[in-house]
Amino acid sequence: MSQQLSGQQIVILRQGTTRTRGKEVQHSNITAAKVIAAAVRSTLGPRGMDKMLVGPTGDIVITNDGATILGEIAVKHPGAKMVIEVARTQDNEVGDGTTTAVILVGALMEQAESMLEQGIHPTVIAEGYRRGMDKALAIVNSLALKVNPSDRKILLKIANTAITGKSIEQVKGKLDSIIVDAVMTVAETAGGKTLVDEEDVMIKKQKGPSMDDVELIRGVIIDKIRIHEGMPRKIVKAKVALIANPMEVTKTQVKAKIRISTADQIDAFSMQEREALKKLSDAIISSGANVLLCQKGISDITQFYLSKAGVLAIEDVPEKDMKYAGRALHATIVGKAEAITAKDLGAADLVEEDTEGKVTRISGCTNPKTTTILLRGTSDYLLDELERAVVDGTRVVMDAMEDGTYVVGGGAVEIEIRMKIREYAQTVGGRVQLAIEAFGAAFESIPRALAENSGFNAIDKLVELKNAHAMGKKNAGLNVYEGKVVDMLEEGVIEPLRSKRQSIQSASETAIMLIRVDDMMISPSKN
Repeated sequence: MSQQLSGQQIVILRQGTTRTRGKEVQHSNITAAKVIAAAVRSTLGPRGMDKMLVGPTGDIVITNDGATILGEIAVKHPGAKMVIEVARTQDNEVGDGTTTAVILVGALMEQAESMLEQGIHPTVIAEGYRRGMDKALAIVNSLALKVNPSDRKILLKIANTAITGKSIEQVKGKLDSIIVDAVMTVAETAGGKTLVDEEDVMIKKQKGPSMDDVELIRGVIIDKIRIHEGMPRKIVKAKVALIANPMEVTKTQVKAKIRISTADQIDAFSMQEREALKKLSDAIISSGANVLLCQKGISDITQFYLSKAGVLAIEDVPEKDMKYAGRALHATIVGKAEAITAKDLGAADLVEEDTEGKVTRISGCTNPKTTTILLRGTSDYLLDELERAVVDGTRVVMDAMEDGTYVVGGGAVEIEIRMKIREYAQTVGGRVQLAIEAFGAAFESIPRALAENSGFNAIDKLVELKNAHAMGKKNAGLNVYEGKVVDMLEEGVIEPLRSKRQSIQSASETAIMLIRVDDMMISPSKN
């Protein structure tokens, strides 16, 4: 950008900077949002389709998870990046509802495009959307139902709703039980509130003959096996020691030399080293431990003494797995082996080496603070999709337990918001009323997408849904398998309130930001 002042050119922006202003930038941002929304629209709902994504290296991802799809594609447009950030935030905060949030952004921008063409100012649209968002959040709060953190029946339905529509539906009847049991096991109560740390549910993948072999282990799985053939493969009623430091002779921190001139000195030096290593193994054995997890290396001599005493030892265990094991076993991670006592040991019913998968299972822990869900599948693609389903399922169950609230699905909440916001808009008046009505109309995009993805006429289903809600049936939603409008609460199609609130808020705030942009300056990248 330059101006002429007294005949002299003044350069303000860096050379190569491109600038877009007015209607052109508004149209650009609207188009970007609509394109991103269209990319995931067909994946919404139990009958949504999958996407195949091929990376630069040829890696293939097959999924209908919105966050995964948008995370894999590379975009350059700033507006498109903001929409993708909506999906990323939704995934980080809630774990589910990413596709819903992105479709809402696209619908809100599409409604804004129509109003801009009518001459309604962007600030008026933004004001209407802001009021509409506040009203929508109030409406969805009023629709929320309470759930007790110990109500396994309701939590199973929430997990089932989250994983329905994935490529792993054949095992969802078994998987939802495992998900709920895993989360309920690690949930803690503090100050009358239920708290769940998602890190306490570990997910391990292993190739196997069938997805039906998925299982919940009340403990941990270590991706390593015993270090000595003489050690037992299986320990019943295990007492587990966790050692952080190496069980071998380590180099000194300072440079030093030992001068040896005779054979007797060599023997004495070797004997002293052997005795030092024997003391390490004796410390473990005398503590009563019959299983050892060491974060560092274990010397050959120490291995010999441990195997002779019937101790199953694993070396080079990752720090993360050590912490998991400590919480599952109620064990203390001790720095030096010499300092370990019986009080530091953890207990498990069984520690067993799985030679087929080259892992070691530690199971049967009493009141473990961490659990492990072991997934099996015939291919990496299937395992990855199975993992995504489990992550979504665990997150929504955690959300419902922590908040104690849920809402119905199937487009019921969106239609109720649509109807109530139209009534609210009539009380406002002026041009802002048009923006509020348009905000409410955007929520039709969710049940419309559900109907289209299920092969039904979207207009017919929207009319049926609106008629049902007009008669006071606030839980009426679309059964995507039969095409009927039914009570979603009776159908068991429910999801956490947090997911719905987050998708409404993040989509609305992003749309408001994009609508208010009337000037975009893109600087060239530095070479």
